[in-house]
Amino acid sequence: MAFSSAFRRILNGPSSIMSSQFASARFNSTLTAPKLFISGLNRNTTDEKLKEAFEPFGQLVEAKVIMDRATQRSKGFAFVTYASIEEAEKAREGMNAKFLDGWVIFVDPAKPKEYRPPADPESQQQSEFGFKTNKTIGWCG
Repeated sequence: MAFSSAFRRILNGPSSIMSSQFASARFNSTLTAPKLFISGLNRNTTDEKLKEAFEPFGQLVEAKVIMDRATQRSKGFAFVTYASIEEAEKAREGMNAKFLDGWVIFVDPAKPKEYRPPADPESQQQSEFGFKTNKTIGWCG
């Protein structure tokens, strides 16, 4: 009993080791561009709701919830771009670990898109029925 209450105090206390390490890890990287990556979004959050939430911190250039092409539903993350890095930093500090549409969101610097080489044509083989198989994925239509 005493162990569980001590353990609970460690996890929930104001100087929690776990929460302080988590918070410092999220804020270690500094912004080099005015674009932010928003994760943990509610699947019902729209571009308009995202824009309303982030407008108080500065002039928004773009607020875009990323949608799944097949289902047209949110993937649970978004990108927000400001006119300046200072505004983006204010938004990051003001909105990180806050509630939006009932879910806690996390705001981090956006990373540049990585180059992805085109698929290797020899990894796909045509079957007699016209379907292509992919050795790593399986059937592709």
